[in-house]
Amino acid sequence: MSELAPPPEDGVLPVDLRSALEERYLAYALSTITQRALPDVRDGLKPVHRRVLWAMRELRLDPGAAFKKCARVVGDVIGKYHPHGDQSVYDALVRLAQDFAQRWPLVEGQGNFGNVDGDNAAAMRYTEARLTEVARLLLDGLDEDAVDFRPTYDGSEEEPIVLPGAFPNLLANGSQGIAVGMATSIPPHNVTELVRAARVLLENPKAETAELLTHVLGPDFPTGGVIVDSASVIAESYRTGRGSFRTRARWKVEDLGRGTWVAVVTEIPYGIPKSRLVERIAELINERKLPLVVDVRDESAEDIRLVLEPRARQVDPIVMMESVFKLTELETRIPINMNVLVRGQTPMVLGLKDALRHWLDHRREVIQRRSRHRLDAIVRRLEILDGLLIAFLNVDEVIRIVRQADDPKAELMAAFDLTELQADSILNMRLRSLAKLEEIEIRREHEKLTKEGEELRGLLGSEAKQWKRVGKELDGLEKTFGPDTPLGKRRTTFEAPPSATAADVADAFVEREPVTVVISEKGWIRALKGHVADVSNLSFKTDDKLKFTFPSETTAKLLLVASNGKVFTLDASKLPGGRGNGEPIRLMVDFDEGAEIVGAFAHKAGRKRLVVTSEARGFLVGEDQLLSSTRKGRQVANVDKASVLLFTEAEGDTVAIVGQNRKLLLFPVAQVAEMARGAGVRLQRYKDGGVSDAKVFALADGLTFTTNGGVARLVKGEELRDWLGNRAEAGRLPPHGFPKSNRFSG
Repeated sequence: MSELAPPPEDGVLPVDLRSALEERYLAYALSTITQRALPDVRDGLKPVHRRVLWAMRELRLDPGAAFKKCARVVGDVIGKYHPHGDQSVYDALVRLAQDFAQRWPLVEGQGNFGNVDGDNAAAMRYTEARLTEVARLLLDGLDEDAVDFRPTYDGSEEEPIVLPGAFPNLLANGSQGIAVGMATSIPPHNVTELVRAARVLLENPKAETAELLTHVLGPDFPTGGVIVDSASVIAESYRTGRGSFRTRARWKVEDLGRGTWVAVVTEIPYGIPKSRLVERIAELINERKLPLVVDVRDESAEDIRLVLEPRARQVDPIVMMESVFKLTELETRIPINMNVLVRGQTPMVLGLKDALRHWLDHRREVIQRRSRHRLDAIVRRLEILDGLLIAFLNVDEVIRIVRQADDPKAELMAAFDLTELQADSILNMRLRSLAKLEEIEIRREHEKLTKEGEELRGLLGSEAKQWKRVGKELDGLEKTFGPDTPLGKRRTTFEAPPSATAADVADAFVEREPVTVVISEKGWIRALKGHVADVSNLSFKTDDKLKFTFPSETTAKLLLVASNGKVFTLDASKLPGGRGNGEPIRLMVDFDEGAEIVGAFAHKAGRKRLVVTSEARGFLVGEDQLLSSTRKGRQVANVDKASVLLFTEAEGDTVAIVGQNRKLLLFPVAQVAEMARGAGVRLQRYKDGGVSDAKVFALADGLTFTTNGGVARLVKGEELRDWLGNRAEAGRLPPHGFPKSNRFSG
């Protein structure tokens, strides 16, 4: 054996820097991964949480027991098991007790344990804690050799390496952590769904993730909320163990009467402090980045209630909330990265199936170990009972040996062929145990334990029976934490994303102001500020004049009807101002050569229009079906040699149509077909000529038209009887005073 080299005289030992850094950083990285940041796949706990629960169990803080100060718990944890800072341990304890952080709290707290606003808990000397029923399930079996123990950091105590884990804590409560070069982020889930998925795996170990996802719908956050991802995205996240869930706040519209309303947020995304949310929304309102929202108020008490007030009652609630979701954490992506320690040593990213498989395998191992432990205890007890029965059968001889022998133990063992354990049991037996009733009780206990021992041997010898026992435990979990229980009811729901698009949100940002739309004969368009009644003073380009003008608003969609049957959509907010002559419509839409504008109006949701072509054919169409988002517009009327004449409002029950032959016909609007696109049906029959004008009116109110002298005239009741008929008839000459222009408006 070579002698150690003497230390250098200057006390400095040369070390290669690279190898030293590699060795020490690797040791640090491994320590961080295995002892701090990543949870164990079997019980879903990191070492600090496991030690907190173990220390509380040792302090007998079981469910239903009296509370004890958290300072007492923290002191035991850092003094016996976890030599780190007391504040970090207390923070871990607090999180286990927060019902807005843990879907299934492991600690029941008494006192101030913080709130969803992000406020901290009170100091540990003020708060008290005890274990919950969920924690009891995780710890159940520690006294029965269910798991291995290891010495604590100073060797004075022992602690469990992993908990028995009769509760699927990894997926049920989730976990977050950052290690060296890796991280974990597992959202919480619903226990009933996990149990049902685990049962599928028990029945068919080769079941695919898709089959499990018929039960595990997705995360179930303690703060609720709504997940708006598609089923395919969710399925891929669970298959690979990596992904994210698009989660939104839950909200509703609250009617305040007289057409006013507010949006009320009742649930916020998981892990987002409410106070930070309110501050962020208020900042955006002040910076005018949320023009649809005028105020935000936090009216929360025990339940969350954030009130968002719209700028105007006409604002669409969905569009307003879409703008808020886009700019705030009311919508957030909650990641899933199921990076866990397998067998307590190897970090791996697992999918849903593998995570459940490891938990079920652990439960089977726990059942095996507990069964062996119980069987050993039964064998030991049966050995003692056999010795006691021998003593009862030979009670006089036993008494003589005990009274007279110098070494009673040795003589008893020799006389009755007893083991040392049996001899000790006989010698330690009390005199009153010699009663006849005691013998009967011993025989009954012997029979019961023999039967239980046989059952345990059968269990240990049969894999099928072990899995059946695991299944029974799952049944108990579902009964205790089922969907009918207050704690087990699913809180997070799933919805498809709203239909409001980014364009709708952008449109909603436009300030609502009155405008007057002006269109010239040559197809130039502009928007005057305000509702201008007199447009006679407007100037136009040479050889151009006014064609259409109508009041509207900057938030409106304008519909332009071309003679070739196409309808184009323009945003009123994007029209040029009224100072100049405007801009050509052909620059804004793809207008076909030779087509002319025959109608223009502001879109109104739900309203219908009567389409009339030059061939006296027509149909009804909803204005909502006329909208388009492209420059090419939408082909509505199929015209061949004909052209579109009118797109008149269809508000009423009767159609009035007059031809170039001055024949007037009235017929029910119900006789006109309604379609999104087509050539239409015949409205009036002519020998020569075509249509002059048409309108829809309410028969009870009467037919109005403007006479040659510019006077409005009303014809109603019996006066209209001669012109009433059916669609496609010829009609009769109009009433006296009907204008020579053959148009109802003069």
